Amino acid sequence: MNKKNQVIELFTGYSYANKETQEMKANASVTLVKSENKIILVDTMTAWDKDVLLKQLKSYHVQPEDVNFLVCTHGHSDHCGNMNLFTNATHFLGSCVSFRHLYYYHDFEKNPYVLDNDVEVMFTPGHTSTCVSLIVKNSTAEKNGTIAIVGDLFEKEEDIFDDSLWIEAGTEMEKMQRQNRLKVAEIADFIVPGHGPKFKVTDEMIEKLRLDLHM
Repeated sequence: MNKKNQVIELFTGYSYANKETQEMKANASVTLVKSENKIILVDTMTAWDKDVLLKQLKSYHVQPEDVNFLVCTHGHSDHCGNMNLFTNATHFLGSCVSFRHLYYYHDFEKNPYVLDNDVEVMFTPGHTSTCVSLIVKNSTAEKNGTIAIVGDLFEKEEDIFDDSLWIEAGTEMEKMQRQNRLKVAEIADFIVPGHGPKFKVTDEMIEKLRLDLHM
């Protein structure tokens, strides 16, 4: 049996909209995954957060050169601001996969990109047209559950019952985002959203997401 995959929330993202000033204060969640054979980092906050990120990694005995895969869920600056720190890693910038000057073609619409046993990158467009999520099965979560680390597919747990939270945060493909929100929720026991803490997926949430497809 494969060893369990360890999922560590290094930084809990946040987002606070100010409609009066037309501004949003936001930063992305950062997640470290120690799988059976690889070290994977998901999202990197902004370029101004370098020291915070390095300190958090060091607390789990990880140096930048130890990271095998860097998955930036999409190309917004709060999710990919420190990609240059991880030069030993294969980079995912959304569905674009590269290492140094080499770019790798993968048909994400047909198959996820497998990183290790029970760990894969899944194509989940909506917030942007190239968004991806990391799906971690056999995790250290309750009952060896599946954790989906989704970037801004979900802003935060509250956006399931208040659509305005994710729509006003920006969506390039609203219908597609609704479809992928349901798709991910149906396979995940827990979700790490782009701007909030990890939450448990409930039957009530799934039913709400199914209803949303008919809006």
